[in-house]
Amino acid sequence: MHNKLPLATLIELAQNKTDEATRRLGQLQTAHTSAAEKLEMLQQYRQEYLDQLQVQMGAGVPSAQLRNFRNFIATLDAAIEQQRAVTLQADTRLATGRGDWQSSQRRLNSFDTLAGRARQQEMLVLQKREQRDNDERSSRQFYMRASTSGNY
Repeated sequence: MHNKLPLATLIELAQNKTDEATRRLGQLQTAHTSAAEKLEMLQQYRQEYLDQLQVQMGAGVPSAQLRNFRNFIATLDAAIEQQRAVTLQADTRLATGRGDWQSSQRRLNSFDTLAGRARQQEMLVLQKREQRDNDERSSRQFYMRASTSGNY
């Protein structure tokens, strides 16, 4: 029983760490998805704005309005680059989170394997003990029969 306690404690700690890594991985996945969606939205907005500019240029656009369009596109381009950086950071954090989760899962699996081996060892000891007890009982019964029948 003394050997089970430390292993059970290690399994519990590894399970807690794995659970925390799973929660963290979920948060990182959510952050990554959000960053990617924002980037996509900015890119779509930029394309829509360029399409509007193209239509208006066909009808003729005053130079001040063209300058405003270009300034706004430059601002959108800067926002897109910032969001790309955020998305790249989210990718990196997500990859790290996956690695952490996999590591904690492997550790938990290792402890589970050790616990399974310990259970198998206990079962083997128990089976041997039961076999020995059965052998002793059979031996006593044989001895008792032999002694009562006088063939002893």
